[in-house]
Amino acid sequence: MEILKVAATSNPNAVAGAIAGALESTGLVEAHAIGAGAVNQTIKAIAIARRLVEREGEPEVKVVPGFVDVEVAGDVRTGMRFVIQR
Repeated sequence: MEILKVAATSNPNAVAGAIAGALESTGLVEAHAIGAGAVNQTIKAIAIARRLVEREGEPEVKVVPGFVDVEVAGDVRTGMRFVIQR
């Protein structure tokens, strides 16, 4: 399973392409986001990726949100985890 780390400055179209590509190859991808801006970009990217994948006649995309603890510069921070699957 591929893990994508999304930042507040990430381009949602680029992240959507990465999500769609990972769904095509493995059918399962995780996106991690820390902070409101990063979560916003992740949600936008998931919506765009869903449109891309469903246009190709693939089954619906499922998203399961949750929390994840991530170590950043020696400090543990809580972020959002989105498990995306076909």
